[in-house]
Amino acid sequence: MPPRVSIVLPTFNERGNIEALLAQLLPLQEIFDLEILVVDDDSADGTAELVRQLAHGEPRLRLIRRVGRSGLASAIKEGLLDATGDLALVMDSDGQHQPASVRRAIETLLAGDFDLVVGSRFHPEASIQGLSGRRETGSTWANACARYSLPKRYSALSDFMSGFFALRLEPLLPVIRAVDVNGFKFLYELLAVSQGRLKTAEVPLQFQPRSYGNSKLDLAIFWDFLISILHSLSLRLLPRRAISFALVGASGVVVQLLATQLLMGGMDLGFEQALPFAVVAAASSNYLINNALTFRFQRLQGAALLRGLLKFLLVASLPVLANVGLASAYYSFVARDTFWAQLAGIVVVFVWNYAASSRFVWNTP
Repeated sequence: MPPRVSIVLPTFNERGNIEALLAQLLPLQEIFDLEILVVDDDSADGTAELVRQLAHGEPRLRLIRRVGRSGLASAIKEGLLDATGDLALVMDSDGQHQPASVRRAIETLLAGDFDLVVGSRFHPEASIQGLSGRRETGSTWANACARYSLPKRYSALSDFMSGFFALRLEPLLPVIRAVDVNGFKFLYELLAVSQGRLKTAEVPLQFQPRSYGNSKLDLAIFWDFLISILHSLSLRLLPRRAISFALVGASGVVVQLLATQLLMGGMDLGFEQALPFAVVAAASSNYLINNALTFRFQRLQGAALLRGLLKFLLVASLPVLANVGLASAYYSFVARDTFWAQLAGIVVVFVWNYAASSRFVWNTP
């Protein structure tokens, strides 16, 4: 009997690419017992509607339309958990991964008794036509950082950022369930939580330019990558959001210190008079950056953004008073050093701000 293979295709606004991709994948049913799952994040361009129409005449095609949930890693995880195959393969839906690589990845998975086979853009036999020089340099740098942070058993892999990989589904289900869907890349998170237990191999990719649409790469994705690396280096003991909140808080430290100096130097205010304004400026800066990055999947917009700012300042009002009071007391009674006085106040309020704002501003536990 041929193995049952589930192909998971996460989509978001890929109407211009998905039909041609499916037309190239469906002939694989002559080789495998095939299942194709399109996991769509409620695309506005009609991707889900097109897939639904195509599925009417193709029973091997399934649509999972997600409303109120989003994100590439969570779409991949949901598709893998819903798949019914013995083997599963994940690939991008933008036409940059060649369907011809699917058969090679599955056959490699079976022939070598591997747990996971990665499609690599940086394999010696691979070719890259779909990456700009800047993105190729960025991917090379990201892979170097990933190799350093992952178990040594995976050091022979060359593309930890790949969106193309095949795996044995049933034995890996516990690992898949443990993947943090807020992570930068599903594959990287899968390797991190597996703790070096997987037997892996690579196949080369012929990485093509996008046919339609734009890349989803943005600042938030780079931020997620940084958080993923720090999360792994902390042995996954520190929560991802706490790491992100702390980094944003560090930027708030800079904002507060600069604002204090500007108010003291430009407006001739004393330290005690300038400090409250600087603290509020830093808190507002932290809120806006956290809304854009740390809580981007619960991002507030429009009027909700303003209400969220008021909630954030309200939640932070008690620690703001503690910040001002402790910093002023340190400055007056311990040492007349504005830097260490402010840092003492900032450290005291970090935990409160993280826990309280997560729950009451962005409604996350």
